[in-house]
Amino acid sequence: MTIVRQPTRAGVRDAAAKIAAILPMTPLFVAEIRGVRVGIKAECLQPIGAFKIRGAWHRLTALDDATRGRGVVAFSSGNHAQGVAWAAKRLGIPAVIVMPADAPAAKRDATLALGAEVVPYDRMTENREKIAAHLAHARGATLVPSFDDPWVIEGQGSAAIEATTQFHEAGLGDIARVVTPCGGGGLAAGLTLALPDAAIRVAEPEGWDDMRRSLEAGWIEEVGPNPPPTTCDALQTLRVSPLTFEVLARRSATGVAVSEEEVREAQRWAAAKLRLVVEPGGAVALAALLTGKVEPEEGTLVLASGGNVDIDAYARVLAGETAPAPAFPALSDSPS
Repeated sequence: MTIVRQPTRAGVRDAAAKIAAILPMTPLFVAEIRGVRVGIKAECLQPIGAFKIRGAWHRLTALDDATRGRGVVAFSSGNHAQGVAWAAKRLGIPAVIVMPADAPAAKRDATLALGAEVVPYDRMTENREKIAAHLAHARGATLVPSFDDPWVIEGQGSAAIEATTQFHEAGLGDIARVVTPCGGGGLAAGLTLALPDAAIRVAEPEGWDDMRRSLEAGWIEEVGPNPPPTTCDALQTLRVSPLTFEVLARRSATGVAVSEEEVREAQRWAAAKLRLVVEPGGAVALAALLTGKVEPEEGTLVLASGGNVDIDAYARVLAGETAPAPAFPALSDSPS
């Protein structure tokens, strides 16, 4: 993909103003973890159940009328799909979403309910980027990636603009550190741009912690062959983009990996302590703090990035069961 510009802090502020005009702030919960008060930003309470609505709105509102008329195409396992579908419906833009045939049913159904056209593909034999690019070219539509896009990155960073105000209102002071889930890095990069003085820690599932390894190595490292199954479908990105990696690397961001059981425990903690439903991928940052892999400290902002759970699987988590994670194959594309 050709990058026509770099994401900026000014762009994040523009995105925040746009989003404030149509959506209320998501709540900030103050909770004590390991004896320290931290702020937990509940992006799981967005209208589509995830932060992806931010980047989608900023991207689609940047299109002129003629471009909007030709539609948009996105590829996603569900959260980005819903964000694009929601924004497209509100703006009257035709939307096509390329989704894996085995995507969580709740996410697929929600995308359809928002009026988007869903094009399924077989993740074992087909490449979603190629399919989406072909559809966009054939229809003259705009391709809207889930993280490899400056407008999308800026939109995601708007969560930090809100959190800055909420931290002060809650008596937490300035945000000194951010702990955030990371798949392709769009949210992490946006938060980094929004908070130039904060330390950034990204959290990923074990075996899918390519951003952590990339930041340690100083260059992009792909997910290795035969990665383990994970319930964190929203974080199964096989390779981060140069755009997100460079933003994080310039700020000396670091990363941590959490296990499936640690993710389940974080989901149970969020339900019991905050009354929040958080999906596995949305709970990895919380898991990092609860386990002490990231030590809580004053001024810490934690992102609970999504809440689109499979009800049956979530019920098993709350019951303390340890059913195996779905074994999604690791091919040339992955959900977002």
